[in-house]
Amino acid sequence: MLADRDLYRKVAGRFATGIVIVTTVDSSGTDHAMTVNSFASVSLDPLLALFCAEKIARFHDTVVEAGVWGVSVLGEDDEEVSRYLAKRGRSLEGQLTGFPHHRGALGVALLDSAIATLECRTVAVHDAGDHSIVVGGVETVATPRDAAPLIYHRGHYSFLAQ
Repeated sequence: MLADRDLYRKVAGRFATGIVIVTTVDSSGTDHAMTVNSFASVSLDPLLALFCAEKIARFHDTVVEAGVWGVSVLGEDDEEVSRYLAKRGRSLEGQLTGFPHHRGALGVALLDSAIATLECRTVAVHDAGDHSIVVGGVETVATPRDAAPLIYHRGHYSFLAQ
């Protein structure tokens, strides 16, 4: 018996996840960003992380072509940027306008409000149905501020009580 798609989505939604913004920069120097909850640490030797990108998302081909990407782990007060960068069809121009950020060592934008950041160079892209699994070698890491993480659970934003 095949699992029901809608029930699967409901079941997956019961797994609480953190929220990150993945960024990259194209060959013309334009920033691209996307809200992601499918991010994971993969390995400590070598340092590897991954995220999943939907193949039909504009971000997908850009990040694969760029070969470098940044991750900004969102804190409890970062819901606005998460919601904005999760919207389909938003303008490609000035995606990060209004959200303070800086350039990392690989040239990608990292959010100033992030509770942790890392930068990766893509080492593999794996086909995974309607998504691609993008695996990166971690080149930089930082923990710029201490705050509770932004959490997504059952279709709603939340945060951990401290």
